[in-house]
Amino acid sequence: QYSWFRRSGARNVMRNKQQISFVIPVFNEGPVIPLLLERLNPLLDDLDHSTEVIIVDDGSTDDSFFQFSRICESDPRFKVIRFSRNFGHQRAITAGCDHASGDAVILMDSDLQDPPEIVPKLIEKWHEGYEVVYAVRKERKGETAFKKLTAWAYYKLLMRLTPHEIPESSGDFRLISRPVLEAFKSMREEGRFVRGMISWIGFRQIGVPYIRDERAAGKTKYPIRKMLSLAAEGIIGFSEAPLRFSIWLGILVSVFGFLYALYSISVWIFGHTVQGWTSTIIIVSLIGGANLLMTGVLGLYIGQISREVRRRPLYVVTETIGLKTNNGKNQSNGSQ
Repeated sequence: QYSWFRRSGARNVMRNKQQISFVIPVFNEGPVIPLLLERLNPLLDDLDHSTEVIIVDDGSTDDSFFQFSRICESDPRFKVIRFSRNFGHQRAITAGCDHASGDAVILMDSDLQDPPEIVPKLIEKWHEGYEVVYAVRKERKGETAFKKLTAWAYYKLLMRLTPHEIPESSGDFRLISRPVLEAFKSMREEGRFVRGMISWIGFRQIGVPYIRDERAAGKTKYPIRKMLSLAAEGIIGFSEAPLRFSIWLGILVSVFGFLYALYSISVWIFGHTVQGWTSTIIIVSLIGGANLLMTGVLGLYIGQISREVRRRPLYVVTETIGLKTNNGKNQSNGSQ
């Protein structure tokens, strides 16, 4: 019994030496911040690890930044990165990861749809040796039937198109270890699809099921337009299937065109006069539509290449609170 307590004590000492970094993107979440703190602070107090919470203000126009500024004054565990404008959720996650100093990083949203109470389960799996522990939504409260159906269809399509396994019904709520974090930080592509990038990295990964709650307050920051944009980033960034599809579609249309040409020649040989206006319009429309589709697919990939070639910063930071540079001074501009 004494040896067990001694081993347990040694294990707790080792855990206390390890640091957990929380990365929480925020965009106009003023109403939910008090509720977030009400549930997050007990978790931070109960964990047998040192902790830091990196809040990334993604260009909020409400009082989100000022609320967290006041929190930083009283709680040194909280640190804030403020963007010069709204750069998007995936880049906000990237900025938090760039500045995280923990042995493991937990990515979670601020709207409490990702319940903080699940975090100990993620950490437990990390201690078992897993490098990535992602939360799997076994139930999605407060979401419409349309949202659930499209999410299901998208993940099915994504798994068919990509050679890398991206877990179904998993979002960005996850724990990643320091080796995974360093690999992720080296990936500076413009098209950010974090869950796909982390799946691509590899290492030992496992899922933890949970029930996704409704938003605690405020409105969703992911309307249909943004969801479609993120879906496109996931497919284009991790699959060449749309290009292959355009090739096969082009071949199919060419075959139909060739067969119709043979039919037209046979009609001419046997002396049948056919006006052919309707059939001509159908063929021209079919070929034109296929050409537009293939041009659009190529345009998406070329646009992606164009953004990568420019090498613009992924985000621009105007102000930070609680973060230090190598010389010990507060970091004022963290453009990446």
